[in-house]
Amino acid sequence: MRVLVVEDESDLRDAVVEYLSATGIECRGVGDGKAMRRTLTDFSPDIVLLDINLPGEDGLSLCRFLRRETGAGIIMATARGEPLDRVVGLEIGADDYVTKPYELRELLARVRSLFRRLARTAEPRAADDAASSGPAADLADGPTGEKHILSFGGLRLDTRAHRLLDAGGDEVKLTPSEYDLVRIFAERPNRPLSRTLLSELTHGKDFDPADRTIDIRITRLRKKLEGAAADPRLIRTIRGEGYLFDPEPH
Repeated sequence: MRVLVVEDESDLRDAVVEYLSATGIECRGVGDGKAMRRTLTDFSPDIVLLDINLPGEDGLSLCRFLRRETGAGIIMATARGEPLDRVVGLEIGADDYVTKPYELRELLARVRSLFRRLARTAEPRAADDAASSGPAADLADGPTGEKHILSFGGLRLDTRAHRLLDAGGDEVKLTPSEYDLVRIFAERPNRPLSRTLLSELTHGKDFDPADRTIDIRITRLRKKLEGAAADPRLIRTIRGEGYLFDPEPH
């Protein structure tokens, strides 16, 4: 695993790099966006720990760049008491966030959790790409006959290759957290799913009523599935219960 720490507080940055390196992670630290861009020319991180409040180009702008130009997972570091930054960070593509000051053990747990999600996405896709250069093979059943294509709303979710395809066969780009959510919904159609259950299934942790991470990710996912529809039909809000996935919206 490779981790890049983008943090302008040198003491914290050095502590994080030293701690993660001691666990066997290949880790580098930089203090701003310019240094991050230079480092990316010869270092390809699996995960970037990205502080929001950086000198020069801020973390939100860098998050957009990373999501557009790399396949790295992104963990945003935000100051406690700044929920708006967390909301915006998640909306533009961050996979997770930690609030400062954070415990290094918690950070390590989040890094490992995100890396596992990234690995689940990358390994089936790599095997699938090696087997075929086109999308046709993705649509066949597995060797045991198990269905791995879930169709809904003109889209097709390939759970073996971890890809979502639109009606024309083009891939809809999803972050690991978005893929986890859409698969959870697609495998549990037409039943209300509470925020507590969604939090447990995606992150393995209890739901905090003050944490809007699930709602933010669903908002972002709706835009990718249905565009700017004013009345989302695939993922419907069930007041007082959570969300319901309707694979055949009318």
